[in-house]
Amino acid sequence: MFSWVKQEQGGRNKEGEMYQTVTEGLQTLYTKKLLPLEETYLFHDFHSPALEAADFQSKPMVLLVGQYSTGKTTFIRYLLEQDFPGMRIGPEPTTDGFIAVMYGENEGVVPGNALVVDPKKPFRKLNAFGNSFLNRFICSQMPNQVLQSISIIDTPGILSGEKQRISRGYDFAEVLRWFGERVDRIILLFDAHKLDISDEFSEAIRAFKGQDDKIRVVLNKADQVDTQQLMRVYGALMWSLGKVINTPEVVRVYLGSFWAKPLQNTENRRLFEAESQDLFRDIQSLPRNAALRKLNDLIKRARLAKVHAYIISYLKKEMPSLFGREKKKEELIMRLPEIYTILQREHHISPGDFPNVAKMQDMLQHYDFSKFPSLKMKLIESVDKMLANKIAVLMAMIREEESKQPPAMVSGGAFEGSQDGPFGQGYGEGISAGADRLTEARGGPGVCEQTD
Repeated sequence: MFSWVKQEQGGRNKEGEMYQTVTEGLQTLYTKKLLPLEETYLFHDFHSPALEAADFQSKPMVLLVGQYSTGKTTFIRYLLEQDFPGMRIGPEPTTDGFIAVMYGENEGVVPGNALVVDPKKPFRKLNAFGNSFLNRFICSQMPNQVLQSISIIDTPGILSGEKQRISRGYDFAEVLRWFGERVDRIILLFDAHKLDISDEFSEAIRAFKGQDDKIRVVLNKADQVDTQQLMRVYGALMWSLGKVINTPEVVRVYLGSFWAKPLQNTENRRLFEAESQDLFRDIQSLPRNAALRKLNDLIKRARLAKVHAYIISYLKKEMPSLFGREKKKEELIMRLPEIYTILQREHHISPGDFPNVAKMQDMLQHYDFSKFPSLKMKLIESVDKMLANKIAVLMAMIREEESKQPPAMVSGGAFEGSQDGPFGQGYGEGISAGADRLTEARGGPGVCEQTD
């Protein structure tokens, strides 16, 4: 049994509370320490909706994003080794909505409007995006062993041009940002013959700002080009990504062909096997690192909530009591970059902790600054104590839980039979088809078309 702090007086902390798991501790910390600060300073209106119990208790999620016909839906089918309800595959843009592929005892589809009222699912806050989005959002449930460990989110194929962005009827980038904050892994899929990053795709990638540690890039259908072409394709992809993902580190790109058919060009077989094993190990580690990821996201959220409280309270302090409020409001919005600098020096805050200036200026136009709350140091100190003391205790609990339980790994589907993913001993399809004479004896390749 795990206690929240050092065991005193029967294993209870000074507040008389005891927690059995890291998940329970995270949820209680958020509700009692961070949520009051968020509600006081309108954090949910400016940044992200409040977290619920399902957000802490849900399985790790993987989000697939890419342009149409890059193999997103086929990739899911490849992992599960079976079709899932609502799946459509073809060379044209087929997946026209978001599909949450999750575990369920009975196979079926749950429509979006029913999904957002289910308290057991972590999607209730998606209700804010309206019917235009909910009509294009479903949950595909099926009894698959892979889905007992992770859930997978399939997204619409991204098109190029302003017309497609407007005709969606909802803010596609904001929906992706919502998912990006809550998933454990974001996989960007590219086709070896489709490396251009459209305006909407650039906007989608920028929506994941601050989630760089979750992003992985997959260059799919890499067997359709020879070695010399692959080298040039890889270079072109890295060049394109460098203009969109503004980080000093090089993003990790996995090469491969993720479907159950033999390779078209076998000269890079060893490279594809090594790359695919790395990707599958990364996915397999998600259940083991899920609690740590949620802890990390809670810390990021707490830091942003503190900065937001400083900004709102500073704007309130600068407002006149009676006359000239509108003029002062416009002046403060224009001076927001300068205000950021003042708060950095005054409270010793890193520049990277501040929200986007342009977005903040736009949102502030719709609020009356005189109604903002003043700075309440008690709320700030409560969050500071949480970050300084109780987070460290949670870290110790995570290590203790890991030492007492076998490591959680994704199993079943393409992961079956080897801890190295689908390319271990005994696997005779997909990338390994044709590798030796045993392939025909073990069964031919699948018949799935690798497109979207």
